[in-house]
Amino acid sequence: MARNGIVEDEENNFTHNRVLPVASTPTPVQIKEESDAKVFLSTKVLGLEELLSLEVWRASLAELLGTAVLVFALDTIVISTLQTETKTPNLVMSILIAFVVAVLLLATYPISGGHINPIVTFAALLTGLISISKAAIYILAQCVGGILGSLALKAVVNSAIERTYSLAGCTVTIVVPGTDGPTVIGMGNSQALWLEIICSFVFLFASVWMAFDRRQAKAVGRVIICIILGVVLGLLVFISTTVTATKGYGGAGLNPARCFGPAVVRGGHLWNGHWIFWIGPTIGCVAFALYVKMIPREHTHSY
Repeated sequence: MARNGIVEDEENNFTHNRVLPVASTPTPVQIKEESDAKVFLSTKVLGLEELLSLEVWRASLAELLGTAVLVFALDTIVISTLQTETKTPNLVMSILIAFVVAVLLLATYPISGGHINPIVTFAALLTGLISISKAAIYILAQCVGGILGSLALKAVVNSAIERTYSLAGCTVTIVVPGTDGPTVIGMGNSQALWLEIICSFVFLFASVWMAFDRRQAKAVGRVIICIILGVVLGLLVFISTTVTATKGYGGAGLNPARCFGPAVVRGGHLWNGHWIFWIGPTIGCVAFALYVKMIPREHTHSY
């Protein structure tokens, strides 16, 4: 219809007969987007279905056994190296640790991805490579593995070695006899925390990132990556036990599960400052995740 030279839409004359959509009523597109968001949250982020996944629990078994063997081997290396009284115990210990870590990573990588360390698992979670459920299962398995590894070590050493070396647990300070009574020696909590943060970040930045980046992992190869991981970890152990060497301080933990096992089995002073070996790596993982998020997506191939 035309009125005063203006053409009107016929539909406008009958708007009072039509049901207009309410602003708060979701459209089909909005409903689909909300549904996709819920699916993404439950599958990609939370991964609730993985709690019942037999494959994930089988992989966690590899994490448990791998961490148990790692704790037993590393703590044995620490004790035996110190007992032999070599001129360069820290160097020998670091080389042996690098070798053991590389071998165990190669053994567990095809099954679980070769984490055997809560630092690696938490970093994978923060960078979006695994879900919360899978990370929780892995970390639980690693902690149980740390306890089993310490129990195995306790079963094969005598009480004198256990008492002298505290099952090679992670220590910040220890109590020793002094002229005026028991004296606490070691490193300050703030210094130990900073060292743990820095070493954890360097470990992730210099080696673990290669495993997370599919492009580099494919180009370099699994064996080389595992060797690099072991070498970097060995270097960090060497640095933390020499450059910052302080009697009573056991060096950077770089694996909360390895520190947790002896603390549970041996107890006592191993709980003093134990939080440092968890909070330090956590902050290091967050810093690493922020670094990854700042990298332009076209420069990363981890997603």
